[in-house]
Amino acid sequence: MPFTMKYAIETRYLTKPSKRRSGQVIAPKVVFVVAHDTGNINSTAGNNVAYYERSRDEESASAHIFVDDKQIIECIPALQTSPPEKAWHVLYSVDTDNVLFGYNANDAAIGIEYCFGDRIDADEAYRKYVWTIAYTCFKFGLEPAKSVVGHFFLDPRRKTDPVTGLAHSRRSYEQLLRDVPAEYAACTGGPAPVPPTPPASGTVTATVALNIRVGAASTRARIYQTVASGTELPYVGTEPNGEAVNGNPLWYRDANGNYFWSGGTR
Repeated sequence: MPFTMKYAIETRYLTKPSKRRSGQVIAPKVVFVVAHDTGNINSTAGNNVAYYERSRDEESASAHIFVDDKQIIECIPALQTSPPEKAWHVLYSVDTDNVLFGYNANDAAIGIEYCFGDRIDADEAYRKYVWTIAYTCFKFGLEPAKSVVGHFFLDPRRKTDPVTGLAHSRRSYEQLLRDVPAEYAACTGGPAPVPPTPPASGTVTATVALNIRVGAASTRARIYQTVASGTELPYVGTEPNGEAVNGNPLWYRDANGNYFWSGGTR
């Protein structure tokens, strides 16, 4: 199934080895996408890549791709050159990425930065940003409805991206999560891949330390128990309209009427 290449992706790779680009390869595979914004109003894709190159030996923070209204620039191999390399875009000390996907973002995710500001055409930049994320999902065989997460969601005490950039452009994070699968479908000529509907009952395995919640499919419900990764969890029902955790509202119900989020299982 082909993907419509609406835009050109330029390559302007950072010097390696350096603090910003180590040259280490993502292994064993790309598992998800982290949506960022630059946090620098009116700083273009080219501005950011040039700054990264000038300061390549000063700090380790980096990302794979910058997107503005005129350019999509890949500065660490991801979509245009194989194999994809690691970028340093989420702190290793953050563990939400492990909870959601079973990997640290730096080891298994592509980081894509959104450029915004009064001198950047917000509509065109957003179209390119959504397309780039959708194409990344296609390139690595990811489900666009499950495989995209905002930096703020992983590190809420420190980060607000891409919420801040999207708000500046009159968009929301929730809209981004809807628009990426829609763009994927538009560019492939068919529906975006979605996870299969689970059986009404069965057994799944926790992929992380997983909270079992009392009486409600919600992170606000009281924690009854936390089980270790690898624990087998029988369930007798599902709740498809529970609290959406990063866009995934599916929860499982156990025989005691307690709930656990499906995203922490396989």
